[in-house]
Amino acid sequence: MSKMITILESRLLIWALLLLACAVCTGQSLYPSPLDVLPLNSKNQILIACSGTQEIAILDVSTTRIVDRISFPDAPLSLCSSDDDSKCFVSTRSANGKVYVLDLDRKEISASIDVGHTPTAMVRANQANKLYVCDRFSNQVSVVDLDKLKVTSFISVQREPIAAVLTADESLLFVANHLPYGPANLGNSSATVQVIDTATEQVIQTIALPNGSSGVRDMAVSPDGKFIYVTHILGHYLVPTTQLERGWMNTNALTIIDANRQAWLNTVLLDDLYLGAANPWGVMCSEDGEHLYVAASGTHEIIKIDRTGLHEKLQQVINAPQGAKSILQVQNNLSFLVGLKERIALKGNGPRNLALLGSNLYIAEYFSNSIGVLDTQSRHARSVALGGASEPDLVRRGEILFHDAKDCFQQWQSCVSCHPDARADGFNWDLLNDGMGNPKQVKSLVLSHKTPPVMISGVRPRAEVAVRAGIKYIQFAVLPEESAEAIDAYLQSLEPVPSPYLVNGKPGESAQRGKAVFEKAACSNCHSGPLFTDLKPYDLGMATGQDKGVAFDVPTLREIWRTAPYMFDGRALTLREVLVEHNPDDKHGVTSGLSDQEIADLIAYLRCL
Repeated sequence: MSKMITILESRLLIWALLLLACAVCTGQSLYPSPLDVLPLNSKNQILIACSGTQEIAILDVSTTRIVDRISFPDAPLSLCSSDDDSKCFVSTRSANGKVYVLDLDRKEISASIDVGHTPTAMVRANQANKLYVCDRFSNQVSVVDLDKLKVTSFISVQREPIAAVLTADESLLFVANHLPYGPANLGNSSATVQVIDTATEQVIQTIALPNGSSGVRDMAVSPDGKFIYVTHILGHYLVPTTQLERGWMNTNALTIIDANRQAWLNTVLLDDLYLGAANPWGVMCSEDGEHLYVAASGTHEIIKIDRTGLHEKLQQVINAPQGAKSILQVQNNLSFLVGLKERIALKGNGPRNLALLGSNLYIAEYFSNSIGVLDTQSRHARSVALGGASEPDLVRRGEILFHDAKDCFQQWQSCVSCHPDARADGFNWDLLNDGMGNPKQVKSLVLSHKTPPVMISGVRPRAEVAVRAGIKYIQFAVLPEESAEAIDAYLQSLEPVPSPYLVNGKPGESAQRGKAVFEKAACSNCHSGPLFTDLKPYDLGMATGQDKGVAFDVPTLREIWRTAPYMFDGRALTLREVLVEHNPDDKHGVTSGLSDQEIADLIAYLRCL
């Protein structure tokens, strides 16, 4: 027996080493990191998009066991099935966007479709036999003809489309944009939902979410097609960050859109009075329309909402004597859903997208590398392991902490609430590290450890200092040094995403000309070196009030294509505005003498960085 155990242990060790070697060679992770789940009703199975291990796992519902795994060339992000469950469309994380057609009978890829940069979500039109794909970083929706398996057109949308739903008659496509689009210094900024007429393939309506809305993650349509539900963060960026209690900085929201009127109906908060439900992600309706389910990814819960009661209460608000005023007050009412919602703790960590099959809700539990199974009737939750590394390494622990709101005071937010994907949320926040009443742009954290000092005004000498200050003054928490070191390791592991403006992975002709303009305009004097910063502060003479005369940090230009709005106060929506409208006395590059073509070429170059 002892000898048999030794042989078995040796084989397991060899298997583990082979798995590690494979992961290192392919760039795959040792963590499955599931993002999406898709029910196959006819097969009594759940498909799982494992983004870390670049595979589709198949869960047998009757045995709750993983019965098969199918490898993919890139990390799967989202799933969409055909009518008869014979095939599945799989979008993958890639600059050269791909949607793969997976033959579910043969368990192999049968075709691929070229789409845009980082196809993040998909929805299928049955009548037209089309697939609509949200190309997140191309800021567009690809329209795929499923007969030809080819993109027939692209529809431009505002900023980082991340979710989409169709109305029942397929005449309208609602697309949710992840981040705000617009300058940040005007006192009103929010992410939007855009409505596309599928016949003309034109955007016919843009619905603004409440001021401060960002971090949009998912959408669902009611079974009767009358309402659309959007999950997002609702930030109170107009007030100084002096406290967290009662959602002073961030609350967590569900917006209801009237599909017939193509208009905002109201926004309700998922939080309790003294307990946040941080970072809402997946949302879906029960088949009978009685309930809504929302994943609170930062607090590892499912929030079950009485949908019928919700709409009855919203109608009461509309019918109230001061209806218009009362409607606007709902989005700040932390007690509105009392008696209408239930918070159910999950066994796993980091819930993402959801799927219903029978009475069970299946949840992609990203950080615990598992699939949550919640019996919606008994409220009993369990997790099914997907394998992978048993313990997270330092970088993974940092990633978990960065997204976890459990350690935050009253669980209102996590680091990712203001730094989606460790980038910027597009708002000006009035932090207290350089005074009060002078809000400034959130900075991307990519390369932050390599480009000191940090914060826009350079008040933190190193990123390590900023991480610890953030834990103390933004999370209002006390964590061991090991936690801060893990977050440092996670942020240091981040790499810039290749630009969507590259042509076959390289700058195009205009961008190549723009590189010479970059030198001609003396941009490289300050934005020098491989990270495009000399790490020094400069006063460009554009600040007012208590910031007048303050020298601001020179930021890296890496990933500048995704960090709008620009300047220390987010006054510039576009790079052209930076170079032309907000460049007094040529202090921000000698651009006044450049021709329109040279400006266009310079912008093309910057967008490729």
